Formats: sequence, structure tokens, C-alpha cells
Amino acid sequence: MRIHRGKFLLICALLGAFSIIFTQLPPGTLTLENLQAQHQALRLYCQQAPLKSAALFFIVYVLVTTLSLPGAALLTLLGGALFGLWPGIVLVSFASTLGATLAMLTSRYLLRDWVQRRFAGPMRTVNQGVSRDGAFYLFALRLVPLFPFFVVNLLAGVTTLGVRRYWWVSQLGMLPGAIVYLNAGHQLGQIASLRDILSPGVVFAFTLLGLLPLITRWLLARFSRTSP
Repeated sequence: MRIHRGKFLLICALLGAFSIIFTQLPPGTLTLENLQAQHQALRLYCQQAPLKSAALFFIVYVLVTTLSLPGAALLTLLGGALFGLWPGIVLVSFASTLGATLAMLTSRYLLRDWVQRRFAGPMRTVNQGVSRDGAFYLFALRLVPLFPFFVVNLLAGVTTLGVRRYWWVSQLGMLPGAIVYLNAGHQLGQIASLRDILSPGVVFAFTLLGLLPLITRWLLARFSRTSP
């Protein structure tokens, strides 16, 4: 009975999220050009109502990530432009993690069969990685751009990862990328494309950081097997 009630509440939350997003954020709202055009007006509103604007930003970010809508990277840029680096880190880190966790739970309890059919190939890869390396594999997926953000959320929903572990590993793994985008938000008006932010050097550094726990785990396992 508890599971059915949880599913019902999750469905109601998703329907409410859809209605809010599509009534309050018309098509074309979350584009770089539109955010640049509205930057000064949004900044003035944040100065006049800092707590209300932060709460609205948090809610919109959670809804966008929960529904796997495009625009999370743009919202992260906007967070840096409106709130600064450190407040932006708090807002974006917790909003993105909450949205990712809700998306994972949606996959686990509502979309499991569809995800397994739609992503059969990637699902085998992720299941093998999680079975072998557990949370270390999820950490690598969050840093290494192997699968898109929303795909990781969907695939994680049909693994054996617990919600608590999924939360803190995702929050830690997404933090470096969030900091890069938040810091770039200070030059929001000068950015021509999101590709200007993640240079090849930054992507390479993230890849090394994501693979480091896996390499360390492999070396420790190999050393333990060969030790007398």
C-alpha cells in the first residue's frame, strides 16, 4: 500500500511540474539569447527580492531537471550571473541533485519497463559498471560526458543503487561542472555558445577526475590479488 501511495504522489508531482513549466515557461524562454536580453531585468528583481528570487530559481531548476528538459546548463549560467559564485553553488548543487534524484525515482517506479526497452544497450553497460564498481561508477558518469545528464538519471533508476548513495555521489560528481558554469555566468553577456565554456582542457580534466576512483579501485584490487 505504501508503494502505491508513493507512486500516486510521484505522478501528482510530475503532473504539477508539467503544468507549471508549460504555463509559466513558454517555448523560447530558456535560450541563451533570451537570458542575455533579460539579464538586467532579472538582476534588478533579484536585488529587490533576494529570497523570493532564490526560491523561484531553485523551484524552476528542480522542475527542469526532474522533467529532463533542456536548459539546466543555461540556468546554471544564470545562477552565477544573478546570485554570484557561492550562493549559486548552494542553489544549483542542491536543486540539480534533487531534480536528478526525482528523475531517477520516476524511472525506477514509473518508467522502468520503457527505460529497459529504450536504452537496452547502455543499460547493460551501466548495470555491469554499477555491479563492478558501485558508486565509483556513478561518480565517473557524472564527470565523464559518456551519457547525457538525463540518460544517467533514467539508467540509474533501474540499477540497485540506493537513493541516499545516489544523492550524495551525484551531488559530489556534478559539483565541478556546476562551478565552471557558475563562474562563467559572470560573463553571461559575452558568451556566444555553451561550447565556449567547456574547453577540451576542462573536459579532459573532468575525465581524469572521474576515472581516478575507478583506476584507484582497480589498482587496489590488483595489488591485493598479487600480495602474498
